[in-house]
Amino acid sequence: MNVWLQIVDTAGAVLLLIGAATCLLGVIGMLRLPDVLSRSHAATKPQTLGMILVLAGVALRLRGGMELATLALIAFFQMLTGPVASHLVARSAYRTGQVDHSELLFDELDEQLTDGK
Repeated sequence: MNVWLQIVDTAGAVLLLIGAATCLLGVIGMLRLPDVLSRSHAATKPQTLGMILVLAGVALRLRGGMELATLALIAFFQMLTGPVASHLVARSAYRTGQVDHSELLFDELDEQLTDGK
Protein backbone atom coordinates (compact mmCIF):
# COMPACT_ATOMS: atom_id res chain seq x y z
CA MET A 1 0.00 0.00 0.00
CA ASN A 2 1.53 3.27 -1.05
CA VAL A 3 1.51 6.55 0.81
CA TRP A 4 -1.18 8.10 -1.42
CA LEU A 5 -3.72 5.40 -0.55
CA GLN A 6 -2.94 5.79 3.15
CA ILE A 7 -3.54 9.53 2.93
CA VAL A 8 -6.85 9.00 1.10
CA ASP A 9 -7.95 6.35 3.62
CA THR A 10 -7.06 8.65 6.52
CA ALA A 11 -8.96 11.55 4.91
CA GLY A 12 -11.95 9.24 4.44
CA ALA A 13 -11.84 8.20 8.08
CA VAL A 14 -11.61 11.83 9.20
CA LEU A 15 -14.60 12.76 7.02
CA LEU A 16 -16.56 9.86 8.49
CA LEU A 17 -15.83 11.03 12.03
CA ILE A 18 -16.63 14.68 11.29
CA GLY A 19 -19.86 13.70 9.53
CA ALA A 20 -20.92 11.46 12.40
CA ALA A 21 -20.16 14.24 14.91
CA THR A 22 -22.20 16.71 12.84
CA CYS A 23 -25.15 14.30 12.76
CA LEU A 24 -24.82 13.83 16.52
CA LEU A 25 -24.94 17.60 17.04
CA GLY A 26 -28.10 17.75 14.92
CA VAL A 27 -29.74 15.07 17.05
CA ILE A 28 -28.76 16.89 20.25
CA GLY A 29 -30.22 20.07 18.77
CA MET A 30 -33.48 18.28 18.00
CA LEU A 31 -33.71 17.12 21.60
CA ARG A 32 -32.67 20.36 23.28
CA LEU A 33 -34.21 23.15 21.21
CA PRO A 34 -37.53 24.52 22.47
CA ASP A 35 -39.87 25.01 19.51
CA VAL A 36 -40.86 23.38 16.24
CA LEU A 37 -39.07 25.82 13.95
CA SER A 38 -35.76 25.49 15.79
CA ARG A 39 -36.05 21.72 15.83
CA SER A 40 -36.86 21.76 12.14
CA HIS A 41 -33.66 23.72 11.50
CA ALA A 42 -31.64 21.28 13.63
CA ALA A 43 -33.18 18.34 11.80
CA THR A 44 -32.21 19.65 8.39
CA LYS A 45 -28.96 21.59 8.25
CA PRO A 46 -26.58 19.44 10.34
CA GLN A 47 -28.15 16.18 9.22
CA THR A 48 -27.75 16.99 5.54
CA LEU A 49 -24.19 18.24 5.97
CA GLY A 50 -23.30 15.27 8.17
CA MET A 51 -24.72 12.81 5.66
CA ILE A 52 -22.77 14.44 2.82
CA LEU A 53 -19.55 14.25 4.86
CA VAL A 54 -20.18 10.60 5.73
CA LEU A 55 -20.88 9.79 2.09
CA ALA A 56 -17.71 11.61 1.02
CA GLY A 57 -15.73 9.61 3.56
CA VAL A 58 -17.23 6.35 2.33
CA ALA A 59 -16.51 7.39 -1.28
CA LEU A 60 -12.85 7.95 -0.41
CA ARG A 61 -12.67 4.51 1.16
CA LEU A 62 -14.48 2.57 -1.60
CA ARG A 63 -13.11 4.19 -4.78
CA GLY A 64 -15.27 2.10 -7.15
CA GLY A 65 -17.29 3.44 -10.07
CA MET A 66 -20.64 1.85 -9.26
CA GLU A 67 -20.27 2.59 -5.54
CA LEU A 68 -19.53 6.26 -6.26
CA ALA A 69 -22.59 6.52 -8.49
CA THR A 70 -24.75 5.00 -5.76
CA LEU A 71 -23.31 7.38 -3.16
CA ALA A 72 -23.93 10.32 -5.48
CA LEU A 73 -27.58 9.29 -5.84
CA ILE A 74 -27.92 8.96 -2.07
CA ALA A 75 -26.43 12.44 -1.60
CA PHE A 76 -28.73 13.91 -4.26
CA PHE A 77 -31.89 12.47 -2.76
CA GLN A 78 -30.80 13.38 0.77
CA MET A 79 -30.29 17.00 -0.29
CA LEU A 80 -33.61 16.97 -2.12
CA THR A 81 -35.90 15.33 0.41
CA GLY A 82 -34.53 16.44 3.79
CA PRO A 83 -35.03 20.21 3.50
CA VAL A 84 -38.37 19.81 1.70
CA ALA A 85 -39.74 17.53 4.41
CA SER A 86 -38.52 19.89 7.12
CA HIS A 87 -40.16 22.83 5.35
CA LEU A 88 -43.46 20.97 5.12
CA VAL A 89 -43.35 20.05 8.82
CA ALA A 90 -42.60 23.67 9.79
CA ARG A 91 -45.35 25.00 7.53
CA SER A 92 -47.95 22.59 8.88
CA ALA A 93 -46.90 23.45 12.44
CA TYR A 94 -47.39 27.12 11.60
CA ARG A 95 -50.80 26.56 10.05
CA THR A 96 -52.05 24.45 12.98
CA GLY A 97 -51.06 27.11 15.52
CA GLN A 98 -48.14 25.32 17.15
CA VAL A 99 -45.76 28.25 16.52
CA ASP A 100 -45.47 31.09 19.05
CA HIS A 101 -45.92 34.19 16.90
CA SER A 102 -44.48 36.53 19.55
CA GLU A 103 -41.02 35.00 19.12
CA LEU A 104 -40.90 35.51 15.34
CA LEU A 105 -38.92 38.49 14.07
CA PHE A 106 -40.73 38.56 10.71
CA ASP A 107 -44.01 36.85 9.97
CA GLU A 108 -44.46 37.11 6.21
CA LEU A 109 -46.64 34.02 6.03
CA ASP A 110 -49.30 35.62 8.24
CA GLU A 111 -49.80 38.40 5.72
CA GLN A 112 -50.22 35.86 2.91
CA LEU A 113 -52.72 33.79 4.83
CA THR A 114 -54.90 36.71 6.01
CA ASP A 115 -55.05 38.43 2.58
CA GLY A 116 -56.78 35.44 1.03
CA LYS A 117 -59.55 35.34 3.67
